[in-house]
Amino acid sequence: MRRAIDSYLRFARGERSFLSPWALLLPAGVIGRGYSRIRNVLFDHGLLSVEEVPLPVISVGNLTVGGTNKTPFVEMLACRLQSMGFAPGILSRGYGGRAGEPVVLRGGEGDRSAVGDEPLLLSRHLPQVPVVVFPDRRVSAALLAREGASVAVADDAFQHRRLDRDVDIALVDACCPFGNGHVVPAGTLREAKEGIRRAHLVVVTKYDQVSSGRLADLVESLSSLVGKDRLFLSRLRLERWIGWAGSWGEAVTPEGRAFAFCAIGSPSSFRTFLAGQALDLAGERFFLDHHRFTADELVALEEEALRLGADFLVCTEKDVYNVPPRWRPRLPLFVPRVVSVVDDESRFWRSLVEALRPRLVVAANGHGEDAMAVELALRLRRRFPAAEVVAFPLVGKGTPYRAREIPIVPPPSVTPSGGVVKYSLREFWRDLRAGLLPQVMAQLRSWRSLRGRCRTPLCIGDVYLFLHALWGQGRKPVLVATAKTTLLSGHLRLESWLLGLRCRAVWTRDEATAQELRLRGLEVRFSGNPIMDLIGDNKDGELDLPPSPERILILPGSRDRAYGDIRLLLETVRLLFRRGRRDFLLVPAPTLELARLLEGLPRWRIEGGALVDGEGATVVLHRGTVAEAAPHCRLVLGLGGTANQICAGLGLPVVSIEEKGKEVQRKLLGEAERLVAPRPEVLADAVGAILDDPSLWRRMSQVGRERLGGPGALDDVVAFAGEALGWGTRHALYVTLSDKLGGEKR
Repeated sequence: MRRAIDSYLRFARGERSFLSPWALLLPAGVIGRGYSRIRNVLFDHGLLSVEEVPLPVISVGNLTVGGTNKTPFVEMLACRLQSMGFAPGILSRGYGGRAGEPVVLRGGEGDRSAVGDEPLLLSRHLPQVPVVVFPDRRVSAALLAREGASVAVADDAFQHRRLDRDVDIALVDACCPFGNGHVVPAGTLREAKEGIRRAHLVVVTKYDQVSSGRLADLVESLSSLVGKDRLFLSRLRLERWIGWAGSWGEAVTPEGRAFAFCAIGSPSSFRTFLAGQALDLAGERFFLDHHRFTADELVALEEEALRLGADFLVCTEKDVYNVPPRWRPRLPLFVPRVVSVVDDESRFWRSLVEALRPRLVVAANGHGEDAMAVELALRLRRRFPAAEVVAFPLVGKGTPYRAREIPIVPPPSVTPSGGVVKYSLREFWRDLRAGLLPQVMAQLRSWRSLRGRCRTPLCIGDVYLFLHALWGQGRKPVLVATAKTTLLSGHLRLESWLLGLRCRAVWTRDEATAQELRLRGLEVRFSGNPIMDLIGDNKDGELDLPPSPERILILPGSRDRAYGDIRLLLETVRLLFRRGRRDFLLVPAPTLELARLLEGLPRWRIEGGALVDGEGATVVLHRGTVAEAAPHCRLVLGLGGTANQICAGLGLPVVSIEEKGKEVQRKLLGEAERLVAPRPEVLADAVGAILDDPSLWRRMSQVGRERLGGPGALDDVVAFAGEALGWGTRHALYVTLSDKLGGEKR
């Protein structure tokens, strides 16, 4: 059996040619490669669940079976973090253990049969660091957070993709980087080597055990996959030798001839390490990784050592945890205490800290939603000032974001419909002809660039946006569901099912919609109408206007059709002016170009920040927000969507036109909005009727306030992100690490 195992391992590691009988496993390796690829695709697109845990996670893993010095590397990270004042914890699967529930190790005390060897070793070396052992590391991470840890280091988690992580560190064994290049069982790879592209940092371990030429070839090969800036070198350094005779003894200096044995993933590396210590080896016996020695095996091993004239035994520290509890060696047993050392350590830690910087994405799919997304992004900036906050608008040029210096990820998406196709197949067809599908593909590529590089996406819009974000980057998004309400049609059963299955958290725009979704089994939050959070929008350009009991707010909308609709609105203004109305305020959406807006209005000109026509009608222009303008006005003549709703929520009656989209909105606003035919005289009549009837004005104002409710949703989203998603802890870790490393550099 030993011969067969040795023969197989030599084949899998690439030490034997493919003429070996083990080449019969190659078809199984192809199946293994296909399985791992399909599995990765499912995680990449959210078909298998990835959910952010409430504390930052640094994952340490590798692409191959076998030893790459993961355990000492994990120890090095945890030790350094602890020395800088953090409270690290370690997540371990506990290979070889049989724990049926999470086990928390402290001080190296634990049952080897329950937790495995490596967790005990780590716990002994780091007695103040909790080591949680359980196969489901998401559960373990949540437990660590409750234990008070500020950061988790996950051992051997590169393929454990259910556990979300902030940084992926992949270790590559310089002695046997990819084996024979095939996936298990035909080789040592756990997945295709291209999977290493997921890693934020790649560390070549044991580089001191290979020639400079071989190392250069490996570095060049890895650079083609991940880039040299993400590559680092690491080795083991001997700290001291320790004696073991049933318990740990004092530091020793080995003298004489040694007999080596071990049960680790890469025994040849142990041999090379011992040779580097100038030990005179009388013999050696190697076993499979994590092998638990029997008393008979150890007796036979000692007899062989004595027969070969050995003066003492040597093994790795991990092996000590795999000997029988009552075994006492007849020969002295010496164990090397080693630590992991990274070359160019300062660059490594700078890169690690930069990878830990929270990258927050706010996505939206509508012009009104863009306004809310801008407000959410600004609140995130205030709460997490060191984080990188970016926007992902699905519709438009991103003008509102640029105005507030919020970076935009995807390319602009400008379509004839302005992004609203649900009311018209004709508009959908026009969008398709204008390049909608290529735009969607470009957006998905932009999501792919964020995959594994951003935190949970915060989406403001509808289920399509939520699915877009999920498919694009894989992690469960948060959705502020502004597009659906039970006051209109509510959510479809399919939409509810998808939200319950793959949405991290859902906010609704009203309590009735929240109740509807809760009855379907969803955990839903309602803490105010996100549209009304826009009341607290930008105050930089506050208006200085005299009070007026009849000022009319003109809102042309935010989509391209506004360039045509402005004529209808200004014709209505002219009629109202002729009827004695003198106070008008126009707020063009930030998406509109003022020069283009006025192109089709030859009878109007700009004078001193106002539009003036030949008859003397004057419309004051305000390039700020609707929330700034609304308190100065009495009524809205508007063709907007979200803007009309903001005004209704502030108590302004709304007059708009009869069309499909506005009829849907009328169901939401109820008596707060009056829809009439799109003719100037009819619009002017409706405006006059409301302004001239105080009881009607009061009734419409009250209905609008009741229907829209108050603000609060966006603040609740930020609070949820800080606590439940752990962004507060992540931000604090990044800021403190940056300060400490900056201080060390100085």
